[in-house]
Amino acid sequence: MDMDVELREVHDSDLPVFYRQLNDPEALHMAAFTPKDPADRDAFDAHWKRTRSSPDVVLRTILADGDVVGHSAVYGEPGEREVTYWVDRAYWGQGIATAALRRLLTEVPERPLYARAAADNEGSRRVLEKCGFRVTAEERGFAQARGEEIDEVVLTLEG
Repeated sequence: MDMDVELREVHDSDLPVFYRQLNDPEALHMAAFTPKDPADRDAFDAHWKRTRSSPDVVLRTILADGDVVGHSAVYGEPGEREVTYWVDRAYWGQGIATAALRRLLTEVPERPLYARAAADNEGSRRVLEKCGFRVTAEERGFAQARGEEIDEVVLTLEG
């Protein structure tokens, strides 16, 4: 990876970028577990307002060479906290998600942490495994972006 990857606090100016990324059909399909209607801007704005104001969420914008390329977060109840991330499809396969997640994991030292991915999302599974997560369970869940129940994996990062 030749890009400089950094994390920073989320700025208001990042939200239009996140909204555009969320409405990429191919990225939605891969993510699978998405909002019911990603194009609902009011719901998007309400979600981000809630998330940004929650003291229990560590939320960061991902920058690659200074450009906003996605976001990453840790959220949930103690002992059940999960990581999540989203990287613009134009940047997939360049090591950006892995670098960003590694940085986030140094900011949030608590363990265990969990992650979920569609079972067929090999890219996301690879990112998580490179960061030390291991598959610990397989489940089925309704994937809004696919309109059906699909297999998903639960991954765990132990201390």
